[in-house]
Amino acid sequence: MADNFNSVESGTEGVSELSFLPMTTVDLDSVLEIESVSHIHPWTKGNFSDSLAAGHWAYCVRPQLEDSIKGSYLDPEVLWAYCILFPAVDELHLLNITVSPKLRRLGIGAKMMYAIEGVAAQQKMSRIILEVRPSNVGALLLYQSLGYEQIGLRKNYYPVDIASGLREDAWVLAKSIKLEA
Repeated sequence: MADNFNSVESGTEGVSELSFLPMTTVDLDSVLEIESVSHIHPWTKGNFSDSLAAGHWAYCVRPQLEDSIKGSYLDPEVLWAYCILFPAVDELHLLNITVSPKLRRLGIGAKMMYAIEGVAAQQKMSRIILEVRPSNVGALLLYQSLGYEQIGLRKNYYPVDIASGLREDAWVLAKSIKLEA
């Protein structure tokens, strides 16, 4: 797992930095609470466990301890967001990034993406790729504002309704990462 993922600068309502802590099986109940209310077809505990077992880079995002206020969203025990990354030889595949619904539109997702891009550069990975539902307008606007461009389409990629078998395409987005010579 990349250890260069310590924190990222933040302007989020009095929070100076976000803490990226390695996700462990102990975190999965908190992760699943956010996952289950955030996605049409959420990952299962097994999906997350498999990612951890496979050695994917998995992080939980919480406020820094010096910014903490027990019993509030600034409580260091409160999970703000998480991400799962699959490192390939020269590119990083973003498998899952989710911010708690209560904390959306505060810039946390963008700060996470900047941190992910920083890790990709440090690890000499020249590109980040991800899939996104075309119906996920908020995520699409975020990725486009950060310079991600559509490079492909995966037909019938996402399940929409298990009972009917309905599926949704995925747009494949990518961004080239500048590497220092």
